[in-house]
Amino acid sequence: MSLRPRFAEAILDGTKTVELRRTRLSAPDGTHLILYASSPVMAVVGTAVIVGRDTDTPARIWRRHRKHVGLLRPEYDEYFDGSELATAVYVRDPRRLATPWPLSALRDTAKFQPPQSYRFVSDDDPAQLRNLVPAYLQ
Repeated sequence: MSLRPRFAEAILDGTKTVELRRTRLSAPDGTHLILYASSPVMAVVGTAVIVGRDTDTPARIWRRHRKHVGLLRPEYDEYFDGSELATAVYVRDPRRLATPWPLSALRDTAKFQPPQSYRFVSDDDPAQLRNLVPAYLQ
């Protein structure tokens, strides 16, 4: 999952427990997220686990989750401008990598393109990413 660096940090330090998306998220509860901090960091910085989701109008999502999203109302309104739906993704169990994995290092071992929003880990992804996901640890 791609995030702005400040949001990735907030998830990792536990102050942000709800990630926002403009579309529904198809990943089931229990899915492990690999947190990619976008520019200027451009690195995988940690992991977290999806433990639920809530999809509704942006106004209702704000009322229910505003204390956990890490945004001020003007930023929230700008992000959801023109959207009929908002999805709040509940995240728990954040784990920070001891050392972030820069995009350049990930591309040294495999063809890797960070997602615009999110995507599932594939067999073509770098081994160190696959090893962060329990399905690949078997």
